[in-house]
Amino acid sequence: QVQLVESGGGLVQAGGSLSLSCAASGRFFRSYAMGWFRQAPGKEREFAAAINWSGGITNYADSVKGRFTISRDNAKNTVYLQMNSLKPEDTAVYYCAAVRSYAYPSGSSQYDYWGQGTQVTVSS
Repeated sequence: QVQLVESGGGLVQAGGSLSLSCAASGRFFRSYAMGWFRQAPGKEREFAAAINWSGGITNYADSVKGRFTISRDNAKNTVYLQMNSLKPEDTAVYYCAAVRSYAYPSGSSQYDYWGQGTQVTVSS
């Protein structure tokens, strides 16, 4: 069982930056692939970024590629999402997710554990 708690959301102007963190409890964190998803009002949850167990492989949605960076610190049981050059369309609730896998999936149905989400609002 893994429990995930996100933090770091907030309000930022367009062009600004935010850093999200997701702290995981439970054992064997390094066995889990981690992902960040987001859900805007009235829209379906969508993939943003994923990272494999070691942190050596990452995957990004086209909409965030070049602006967002996912990373992890297995010693701290934490995964991060650095978001730069934010746009109003990045406004959403951001969720972190975990699955015990050597892959780094982009489908939300492939993840077993979810955090409660943190709100990111980008003003124009």
